[in-house]
Amino acid sequence: MAILERRGTGAVAQLVMNAPERLNALSDEMLAALHGALDNIAEDRSVRAVVLSGNGKAFCAGHDLKQMTAGRQNEDGGAAYFKDLFDRCAAMMARVQSMPQPVIAQVHGIATAAGCQLVATCDMAIAAQGTRFGVNGVNIGLFCSTPMVALSRNIGRKKAFEMLTTGTFIDAERAETLGLVNRVAPPEALESEAVDLAQLVASKLGSAVKVGKEAFYAQIQMPVADAYAYTGDVMVQNMLEKDTQEGIAAFLDKRDPTWEQ
Repeated sequence: MAILERRGTGAVAQLVMNAPERLNALSDEMLAALHGALDNIAEDRSVRAVVLSGNGKAFCAGHDLKQMTAGRQNEDGGAAYFKDLFDRCAAMMARVQSMPQPVIAQVHGIATAAGCQLVATCDMAIAAQGTRFGVNGVNIGLFCSTPMVALSRNIGRKKAFEMLTTGTFIDAERAETLGLVNRVAPPEALESEAVDLAQLVASKLGSAVKVGKEAFYAQIQMPVADAYAYTGDVMVQNMLEKDTQEGIAAFLDKRDPTWEQ
Protein backbone atom coordinates (compact mmCIF):
# COMPACT_ATOMS: atom_id res chain seq x y z
CA MET A 1 0.00 0.00 0.00
CA ALA A 2 1.48 3.31 -1.09
CA ILE A 3 1.93 5.86 1.68
CA LEU A 4 0.93 8.58 -0.78
CA GLU A 5 -1.57 8.08 -3.59
CA ARG A 6 -1.94 10.22 -6.68
CA ARG A 7 -5.41 10.42 -8.16
CA GLY A 8 -7.20 12.59 -10.64
CA THR A 9 -6.73 13.12 -14.32
CA GLY A 10 -6.22 16.14 -16.49
CA ALA A 11 -5.38 19.52 -15.04
CA VAL A 12 -6.08 18.67 -11.37
CA ALA A 13 -3.82 16.28 -9.45
CA GLN A 14 -5.08 14.84 -6.17
CA LEU A 15 -2.48 13.74 -3.62
CA VAL A 16 -3.84 11.59 -0.80
CA MET A 17 -1.76 10.88 2.30
CA ASN A 18 -2.40 7.22 3.00
CA ALA A 19 -1.22 6.27 6.47
CA PRO A 20 -4.56 6.31 8.33
CA GLU A 21 -3.33 4.08 11.15
CA ARG A 22 -0.82 6.84 12.02
CA LEU A 23 -3.24 9.68 11.31
CA ASN A 24 -1.16 10.54 8.25
CA ALA A 25 1.73 11.68 10.40
CA LEU A 26 4.63 13.38 8.66
CA SER A 27 6.98 10.45 9.09
CA ASP A 28 10.31 10.22 7.30
CA GLU A 29 8.57 8.19 4.61
CA MET A 30 5.64 10.60 4.26
CA LEU A 31 7.90 13.64 3.99
CA ALA A 32 9.97 11.96 1.27
CA ALA A 33 6.86 10.85 -0.63
CA LEU A 34 5.28 14.30 -0.48
CA HIS A 35 8.41 16.12 -1.55
CA GLY A 36 9.00 13.72 -4.41
CA ALA A 37 5.42 13.96 -5.65
CA LEU A 38 5.47 17.75 -5.49
CA ASP A 39 8.74 17.83 -7.44
CA ASN A 40 7.23 15.60 -10.12
CA ILE A 41 4.04 17.64 -10.40
CA ALA A 42 6.00 20.88 -10.57
CA GLU A 43 7.57 19.65 -13.82
CA ASP A 44 4.25 18.46 -15.30
CA ARG A 45 2.85 21.28 -17.41
CA SER A 46 -0.44 19.42 -17.87
CA VAL A 47 -1.23 19.87 -14.16
CA ARG A 48 -2.61 23.30 -13.24
CA ALA A 49 -3.69 22.73 -9.61
CA VAL A 50 -3.19 20.24 -6.77
CA VAL A 51 -5.56 19.02 -4.05
CA LEU A 52 -3.90 17.51 -0.95
CA SER A 53 -5.97 15.34 1.41
CA GLY A 54 -5.64 12.46 3.86
CA ASN A 55 -7.25 9.04 4.19
CA GLY A 56 -8.91 7.89 7.40
CA LYS A 57 -10.03 9.88 10.42
CA ALA A 58 -7.62 12.79 10.08
CA PHE A 59 -5.93 15.07 7.60
CA CYS A 60 -2.57 15.01 9.40
CA ALA A 61 -1.54 14.71 13.06
CA GLY A 62 1.89 16.28 12.68
CA HIS A 63 5.28 14.66 13.13
CA ASP A 64 5.60 10.94 13.89
CA LEU A 65 6.36 10.92 17.63
CA LYS A 66 7.33 7.24 17.63
CA GLN A 67 10.02 7.88 15.03
CA MET A 68 11.19 10.94 16.93
CA THR A 69 11.43 8.92 20.14
CA ALA A 70 13.46 6.24 18.35
CA GLY A 71 15.84 8.95 17.18
CA ARG A 72 16.77 9.64 20.80
CA GLN A 73 18.65 6.34 20.88
CA ASN A 74 21.48 7.83 18.83
CA GLU A 75 24.72 8.73 20.59
CA ASP A 76 23.94 12.45 20.44
CA GLY A 77 20.50 11.94 21.97
CA GLY A 78 18.86 12.54 18.61
CA ALA A 79 20.19 16.06 17.94
CA ALA A 80 21.42 15.34 14.39
CA TYR A 81 18.29 13.36 13.50
CA PHE A 82 15.98 16.07 14.82
CA LYS A 83 17.85 18.81 12.93
CA ASP A 84 17.67 16.77 9.73
CA LEU A 85 13.99 15.99 10.29
CA PHE A 86 12.98 19.62 10.76
CA ASP A 87 15.14 20.69 7.81
CA ARG A 88 13.48 18.08 5.57
CA CYS A 89 10.04 19.13 6.75
CA ALA A 90 10.81 22.80 6.10
CA ALA A 91 12.08 21.94 2.62
CA MET A 92 8.87 20.06 1.81
CA MET A 93 6.76 22.96 3.07
CA ALA A 94 8.83 25.39 1.00
CA ARG A 95 8.26 23.20 -2.06
CA VAL A 96 4.50 23.59 -1.67
CA GLN A 97 4.89 27.33 -2.14
CA SER A 98 7.72 27.31 -4.70
CA MET A 99 6.01 24.98 -7.19
CA PRO A 100 4.10 26.76 -9.97
CA GLN A 101 0.74 25.11 -9.35
CA PRO A 102 -1.51 26.27 -6.50
CA VAL A 103 -1.95 23.63 -3.79
CA ILE A 104 -5.30 23.32 -2.00
CA ALA A 105 -5.56 21.48 1.32
CA GLN A 106 -8.71 19.36 1.66
CA VAL A 107 -8.91 19.07 5.45
CA HIS A 108 -11.03 16.86 7.71
CA GLY A 109 -10.86 15.38 11.18
CA ILE A 110 -7.85 17.03 12.77
CA ALA A 111 -4.87 19.03 11.57
CA THR A 112 -2.44 19.33 14.46
CA ALA A 113 1.10 20.61 14.99
CA ALA A 114 3.00 20.09 11.71
CA GLY A 115 -0.33 19.00 10.18
CA CYS A 116 -1.72 22.45 10.97
CA GLN A 117 1.53 23.87 9.56
CA LEU A 118 0.84 22.01 6.33
CA VAL A 119 -2.64 23.55 6.07
CA ALA A 120 -1.20 27.01 6.71
CA THR A 121 1.51 26.39 4.10
CA CYS A 122 -0.88 25.36 1.33
CA ASP A 123 -1.98 28.18 -0.94
CA MET A 124 -5.65 27.61 -0.11
CA ALA A 125 -7.66 25.28 2.13
CA ILE A 126 -11.17 23.87 2.34
CA ALA A 127 -12.18 22.32 5.66
CA ALA A 128 -15.01 19.99 6.53
CA GLN A 129 -17.43 20.97 9.26
CA GLY A 130 -16.21 19.40 12.50
CA THR A 131 -12.51 19.70 11.66
CA ARG A 132 -10.27 20.78 14.53
CA PHE A 133 -6.99 22.68 14.20
CA GLY A 134 -4.25 23.01 16.79
CA VAL A 135 -0.56 23.64 17.38
CA ASN A 136 -0.73 21.63 20.56
CA GLY A 137 2.86 20.49 21.04
CA VAL A 138 3.09 22.59 24.20
CA ASN A 139 0.74 20.07 25.83
CA ILE A 140 3.55 17.49 25.74
CA GLY A 141 6.35 19.96 26.39
CA LEU A 142 7.34 20.59 22.76
CA PHE A 143 6.60 24.14 21.59
CA CYS A 144 5.47 24.15 17.95
CA SER A 145 8.22 26.49 16.81
CA THR A 146 8.40 25.40 13.18
CA PRO A 147 4.59 25.19 12.73
CA MET A 148 4.53 28.70 14.20
CA VAL A 149 6.27 30.07 11.09
CA ALA A 150 3.41 29.18 8.75
CA LEU A 151 0.63 29.77 11.28
CA SER A 152 1.79 33.28 12.20
CA ARG A 153 1.86 34.18 8.51
CA ASN A 154 -1.79 33.15 8.15
CA ILE A 155 -3.57 34.54 11.21
CA GLY A 156 -3.20 37.42 13.64
CA ARG A 157 -0.22 37.23 15.96
CA LYS A 158 -2.17 37.35 19.22
CA LYS A 159 -4.44 34.46 18.27
CA ALA A 160 -1.49 32.50 16.92
CA PHE A 161 0.42 33.04 20.15
CA GLU A 162 -2.60 31.98 22.19
CA MET A 163 -2.92 28.74 20.22
CA LEU A 164 0.81 28.06 20.55
CA THR A 165 1.05 28.71 24.28
CA THR A 166 -2.21 27.09 25.41
CA GLY A 167 -2.40 24.12 23.03
CA THR A 168 -6.12 24.72 22.58
CA PHE A 169 -7.93 23.78 19.39
CA ILE A 170 -10.12 25.85 17.11
CA ASP A 171 -12.96 24.54 14.96
CA ALA A 172 -13.35 24.90 11.21
CA GLU A 173 -15.63 27.92 11.43
CA ARG A 174 -13.16 29.76 13.67
CA ALA A 175 -10.33 28.78 11.33
CA GLU A 176 -12.25 30.35 8.45
CA THR A 177 -12.85 33.55 10.43
CA LEU A 178 -9.16 33.79 11.30
CA GLY A 179 -8.06 33.17 7.72
CA LEU A 180 -6.49 29.74 8.14
CA VAL A 181 -8.93 28.20 5.66
CA ASN A 182 -10.84 29.71 2.74
CA ARG A 183 -14.18 28.07 3.43
CA VAL A 184 -16.00 25.35 5.32
CA ALA A 185 -17.99 22.60 3.62
CA PRO A 186 -20.29 19.79 4.78
CA PRO A 187 -18.23 16.58 5.10
CA GLU A 188 -20.08 14.92 2.25
CA ALA A 189 -19.28 17.86 -0.06
CA LEU A 190 -15.66 18.41 1.02
CA GLU A 191 -13.93 16.70 -1.91
CA SER A 192 -16.21 18.21 -4.53
CA GLU A 193 -15.69 21.70 -3.06
CA ALA A 194 -11.92 21.29 -3.11
CA VAL A 195 -11.83 19.82 -6.61
CA ASP A 196 -14.23 22.48 -7.93
CA LEU A 197 -11.92 25.20 -6.60
CA ALA A 198 -8.93 23.46 -8.14
CA GLN A 199 -10.70 23.16 -11.49
CA LEU A 200 -11.58 26.85 -11.42
CA VAL A 201 -7.93 27.72 -10.84
CA ALA A 202 -6.89 25.24 -13.52
CA SER A 203 -9.14 26.96 -16.06
CA LYS A 204 -7.02 30.12 -15.93
CA LEU A 205 -3.92 30.84 -18.01
CA GLY A 206 -1.26 28.62 -16.47
CA SER A 207 1.65 30.95 -17.13
CA ALA A 208 -0.18 33.84 -15.46
CA VAL A 209 -0.98 31.77 -12.36
CA LYS A 210 2.62 30.56 -12.21
CA VAL A 211 4.11 34.05 -12.31
CA GLY A 212 1.42 35.28 -9.94
CA LYS A 213 2.10 32.63 -7.32
CA GLU A 214 5.81 33.31 -7.40
CA ALA A 215 5.22 37.04 -7.11
CA PHE A 216 2.69 36.62 -4.30
CA TYR A 217 5.19 34.94 -1.98
CA ALA A 218 8.06 37.21 -3.00
CA GLN A 219 6.26 40.52 -2.49
CA ILE A 220 4.63 39.60 0.81
CA GLN A 221 8.07 39.64 2.47
CA MET A 222 8.97 43.09 1.11
CA PRO A 223 8.37 46.64 2.31
CA VAL A 224 5.45 48.21 0.43
CA ALA A 225 7.56 50.43 -1.85
CA ASP A 226 9.80 47.52 -2.83
CA ALA A 227 6.77 45.29 -3.37
CA TYR A 228 5.20 47.78 -5.79
CA ALA A 229 8.46 48.15 -7.72
CA TYR A 230 8.89 44.39 -7.96
CA THR A 231 5.30 43.61 -8.93
CA GLY A 232 5.31 46.44 -11.48
CA ASP A 233 8.15 44.66 -13.28
CA VAL A 234 6.23 41.38 -13.02
CA MET A 235 3.17 43.02 -14.57
CA VAL A 236 5.26 44.36 -17.46
CA GLN A 237 6.59 40.89 -18.26
CA ASN A 238 3.13 39.39 -17.93
CA MET A 239 1.67 42.00 -20.30
CA LEU A 240 4.28 41.14 -22.94
CA GLU A 241 3.21 37.50 -23.10
CA LYS A 242 1.42 36.46 -26.27
CA ASP A 243 -1.30 34.60 -24.36
CA THR A 244 -1.99 37.65 -22.20
CA GLN A 245 -2.39 39.76 -25.33
CA GLU A 246 -4.86 37.17 -26.60
CA GLY A 247 -6.75 37.17 -23.30
CA ILE A 248 -7.19 40.94 -23.36
CA ALA A 249 -8.21 40.91 -27.02
CA ALA A 250 -10.76 38.18 -26.34
CA PHE A 251 -12.23 40.17 -23.45
CA LEU A 252 -12.56 43.28 -25.63
CA ASP A 253 -14.08 41.20 -28.45
CA LYS A 254 -16.46 39.49 -26.02
CA ARG A 255 -15.26 35.98 -26.91
CA ASP A 256 -13.42 33.12 -25.21
CA PRO A 257 -9.62 33.33 -25.44
CA THR A 258 -7.59 30.79 -27.39
CA TRP A 259 -4.47 30.24 -25.34
CA GLU A 260 -1.41 28.27 -26.36
CA GLN A 261 -0.43 27.40 -22.76
